[in-house]
Amino acid sequence: MRVEYINPFVEISYRVLKEVLDGSEVKRGNLYLKSTAMPVMGVAALVGLAGDVEGRVLFDMTLDTALKIASKMNNEDLPQFDDLAKATISELANMITAQAVTKLHELGFKFDLTPPALFAGEKMEIAALGNASENIEALIVPLITEYGKVEINVAIRERA
Repeated sequence: MRVEYINPFVEISYRVLKEVLDGSEVKRGNLYLKSTAMPVMGVAALVGLAGDVEGRVLFDMTLDTALKIASKMNNEDLPQFDDLAKATISELANMITAQAVTKLHELGFKFDLTPPALFAGEKMEIAALGNASENIEALIVPLITEYGKVEINVAIRERA
């Protein structure tokens, strides 16, 4: 996975989170690799990528973190993960990926993205199915806020 694909997602995730959380401190944790078949924390917004590259970006957080971020973004306390909270987290993923893809297009990379798909629940696992002989790993970039941790999970490869 080329670093040129990753950096825009990391930089823009950091900037957008700082902006929507009203200047709240956002710290980047240590990056690590993990299998693409892995459990998610509770709420995951998934955006697919296709074109010169293929893959996906996953925004992963606990239900509590998702509720706190959605509440902050809407300037109201959202007691449950209802349609408004879901739409807000989807919009957060959309804001980040749209800006990252724009930056990548400016660098000469051409690909499209799918609208965010939101998954919420306990003990969920998202797996990339395909050629089992291909070992696909995702780069995980943890962003820590006062509202909780958001992991930016990027798995992108160039089309063969």
